[in-house]
Amino acid sequence: MAMWKNRIEGNLRKINDNIADACARCGRHPREISLVAVTKSAGLEAIKAAVEAGLTQLGESRVQQLTERATQLSAWCQGRPNQPAAPKVRWHMVGHLQRNKVKVLLDAVEVVHSVDSLRLAEEINMRAERSDRVIDVLVQVNCSQELQKFGCAVGATMHLAELICTLKNLHLVGLMTMGPLGGDPEAARLSFARLRELFEEMRHEKIGGADFRHLSMGMSQDYPVAIEEGATILRIGSAIFD
Repeated sequence: MAMWKNRIEGNLRKINDNIADACARCGRHPREISLVAVTKSAGLEAIKAAVEAGLTQLGESRVQQLTERATQLSAWCQGRPNQPAAPKVRWHMVGHLQRNKVKVLLDAVEVVHSVDSLRLAEEINMRAERSDRVIDVLVQVNCSQELQKFGCAVGATMHLAELICTLKNLHLVGLMTMGPLGGDPEAARLSFARLRELFEEMRHEKIGGADFRHLSMGMSQDYPVAIEEGATILRIGSAIFD
């Protein structure tokens, strides 16, 4: 694990430097930015090293992988009798979620970034109510209008958010989007700017209240651009673990 820890700590230094530079360019403070480490490409030893390096917000895009890793990591955290207690890990579901997977997922997850329909929101709400829980959710918006992507249409997002706010076991905390597929970070800027505009419109209409404050956008290839356009949550995987 020592090898992984050294590699991850080095990668984090580079990421934090890039975050600081991007914040300086747009007059923001790095404390405004949260980092979700997406573990899709990482093995268990690398994930343990990431937690020891201080990354306690972990994300996954597949339900089975998230639940398996959450179970494994929980067992590891509890099996450290001669070491300081491991920090509490908060799991984020950042990929497409099918309604038939919600029941399994909710045992492990605390935040769902990919709510894109009322039927999915209602399923999460029903399962959360049965478990006496309130789940933080974000509405996923397809700002790039790519047919192969999931997400609510921009024009339908405000209405969906209003309906989600009526579900007592869901806590609407923000919006999420992905930049266009491809390698050019600047190509994502328009999508990120559109999400920020939509977010500001919804804040003006007081949708979601004071806790509606997050923009989840920006991944390993485009997170500096996302910060410049207002991101508060970055979903970074390969830049941490590769």
